[in-house]
Amino acid sequence: MEIVIEFAKLILPAAIVLYAMYLTVKSFLDKEVAQKMIDIKTQNASAIIPTRLQAYERLTLLLERITPNNLVFRLNNSEYSAKEFHQVLIANIREEFNHNLSQQVYVSDEVWSMTKNAMEDVILGINQAAQSLDNDARSIDLGRKIIDQQIQSEQDAISQALSALKNEVRENF
Repeated sequence: MEIVIEFAKLILPAAIVLYAMYLTVKSFLDKEVAQKMIDIKTQNASAIIPTRLQAYERLTLLLERITPNNLVFRLNNSEYSAKEFHQVLIANIREEFNHNLSQQVYVSDEVWSMTKNAMEDVILGINQAAQSLDNDARSIDLGRKIIDQQIQSEQDAISQALSALKNEVRENF
């Protein structure tokens, strides 16, 4: 029995020391892992932030480029009929949008949805303007009709999308 007591006197302090060392090493390793995670997140943030800002810039440019006034002045050619100009406008909007599809990864769902809605709103306005013209109308007639519709429109989806985009940039950066 004395041997067991002597053995316990040796094992118990050794077990306590071993447990204390385990806790010390575990605490040290946990701190190291946490520090490494912070370092990785910092490195990722330094790489992602410029990309995200570039995405916001590209979406701003997209919205500005598909604004009806800008489209009409940039793409108008007096040689086009209204029907040809209509097709050029729609194709240009879709091309601009498709070129920037990947930017949705970097912005909120709300901003992306508003950007899509703005594009669809512009296409709808152009389609309505084109439908209201005669078959022999020229591109200048369609351009005027589109600009008139924009002036008369009370709700501008592009301005709302731009505003939401700017607000998101202000909140995040």
